[in-house]
Amino acid sequence: MDDRKGKGNVSTDLAYRKKKNAEEMKYQVLSFGLMIGLTLVAFLTVASDDIGNWFTIPFIILLAVIQVIFQLFYFMHMNQKGHEAPALFLYSGIFVAFITVLAFVTIIWW
Repeated sequence: MDDRKGKGNVSTDLAYRKKKNAEEMKYQVLSFGLMIGLTLVAFLTVASDDIGNWFTIPFIILLAVIQVIFQLFYFMHMNQKGHEAPALFLYSGIFVAFITVLAFVTIIWW
């Protein structure tokens, strides 16, 4: 009886995992570089005297949201299978936080 039944060829599995890990590392390095670039853009935006606060603050918040998305999908592996339950709780928490902030902003400003 073969103990490796259903496991496939070990050398093929190893080659596939190496290729998959190399591809994932490439995406992580690329997203890290993009996050560094976004951080530099945010610093330059704040350092610029020509840009007013009405543009700077929403722009920095937008850059922060983009960086959070990069963090979730590439560093916390939310784009992989098997992470559906943590993703559900995470996105539910983000939704509740957004609604809470929206409610407080609405109460304070109106």
